[in-house]
Amino acid sequence: MSGHTTPQSLYRERDLVPVKRALISVSDKTGLVELATVLAESGVEIVSTGSTAATIREAGFAVTDVSAVTGFPESLDGRVKTLHPSVHAGILADLRLEAHENQLADLSIAPFELVVVNLYPFVETVESGAAPADVIEQIDIGGPALVRASAKNHANVAIVVDPFNYDELIAAVKAGGTTLTLRQKFASLAFEHTANYDLSVSAWFTENIYDQWQDDTEGLGEEILEQFDALLGTTSGDLDEASVFPSTLVIEATRGSVLRYGENSHQAAAIYLGEGGAGIAQADVLHGKEMSYNNYVDADAAVRAAYDFDQPAVAIIKHANPCGIAVASPDAPDAIADAHRRAHECDPVSAFGGVIAANRRVTLAMAQTVSTIFTEVLVAPGFDDEAFELLSAKKNIRLLELPEDFRRSSLELRQISGGLLVQEADTFEEFSSDDWTLVSGEEVDAATRADLEFAWKACRAVKSNAILLAHDGASVGVGMGQVNRVDSCHLAVSRAGERAQGAVAASDAFFPFADGLQVLLDAGVKAVVQPGGSVRDEEVIAAATAAGVAMYFTGERHFFH
Repeated sequence: MSGHTTPQSLYRERDLVPVKRALISVSDKTGLVELATVLAESGVEIVSTGSTAATIREAGFAVTDVSAVTGFPESLDGRVKTLHPSVHAGILADLRLEAHENQLADLSIAPFELVVVNLYPFVETVESGAAPADVIEQIDIGGPALVRASAKNHANVAIVVDPFNYDELIAAVKAGGTTLTLRQKFASLAFEHTANYDLSVSAWFTENIYDQWQDDTEGLGEEILEQFDALLGTTSGDLDEASVFPSTLVIEATRGSVLRYGENSHQAAAIYLGEGGAGIAQADVLHGKEMSYNNYVDADAAVRAAYDFDQPAVAIIKHANPCGIAVASPDAPDAIADAHRRAHECDPVSAFGGVIAANRRVTLAMAQTVSTIFTEVLVAPGFDDEAFELLSAKKNIRLLELPEDFRRSSLELRQISGGLLVQEADTFEEFSSDDWTLVSGEEVDAATRADLEFAWKACRAVKSNAILLAHDGASVGVGMGQVNRVDSCHLAVSRAGERAQGAVAASDAFFPFADGLQVLLDAGVKAVVQPGGSVRDEEVIAAATAAGVAMYFTGERHFFH
């Protein structure tokens, strides 16, 4: 039902509103005494509740208890204290209307020009591991009602929910009152505050509901919910038992910074940080210019590729595609430097101006190599002191350090016109080549099998249609993003050159015909791994058999669009 409509002609103009009476009820006492000091010195009547009133009173300032305003004691362990007409009428009265002013006078209710409220520490209580009963007690009822009422009536009332804004409020009080522009700003922040609070409560309830039925979904529901909460925001809504995804998805993120521009210079852009996230968006920029939109896209792709491997690994990305990926033995004298050197050798021309990700700390030896190559971004879990000193002498490289608790999202989200797509991420957490099926040739030796495993993992980071050639734990040729697999094969072979002879090959999806595979066979590839599943698999197998090449079917594909 819509609210009552009043003709615009009855509203009186009201911009500057002097603060004569304030209601203060805060869980976060930061800056409270300083604010109360200014209000008292400005002759503002302070009305307050519970511990907030006690803090103000202990600081030596007069304060009126809410119970004296309502004529009703705080009750039910503090659950009921401000939910009263004497409070809410004083907040909701629109004093631009003479009728409202008269009604307040008839009811002997004084208006409030300022409300300072922040809500019970629900999120902090959840994070402390408190029992459910204690968590529920931290669901604020009266606080959100005060905040929303004040924000709705921002034409007359200033609502402040964050101590961060006290300085701006204090300046306004000292200057004679709050302006409409300031009250509008505070109202926007207030609605954001209550919305985020409700999302947190909803997410907690949803998670507990998932806990009750996770046995029916083998725990998948809880895992997905945690990823929504930590990396995409929070979820709410009724559970659809036909799916592990909630029926309603709400994404919560905080703007980190406005970027110089987007994918192109005529596009505006900003980065938003997911609540609880610990990924590339939360990485510390230790050195260099501000990150651009494209820097973030490529850095995320690089990290995604490097962290597919347990061994020390480096990925070099250009335009969201790898131009080199390599791993090294953990026992190598300087494994991460070796991985970078061999990743760079895959395609040095494309690596110029690229983005590098390492899944180990950057050593001096790696830094010495990187310092000779124009690189936009280098992201890693850390930098040795000497490595950082050397690289930070180069003004054009951006050095990013991943969060200590860095983790990859097990969910991926993509915007489409009119909606969003959400899927589980394509990962190798339970990877084993023991599940592969040999369909042609002889079983390969251990070194070749290791190369096939590497190529299969590395191929996942390449945009489809994807072909990747590898040797000794490093890519030697990459064919990516083509609209047919034959072209991808030609591209991979062309980039590998003589290195294709004796290399292994991975294809992210099956060969629909034998022609693409034949390109690889003619180049001297000695073993192939691919998903299989084409209606012409027998034709493809026959080509590999005729060439005496071992070929394995994985039974799963790794498209990456």
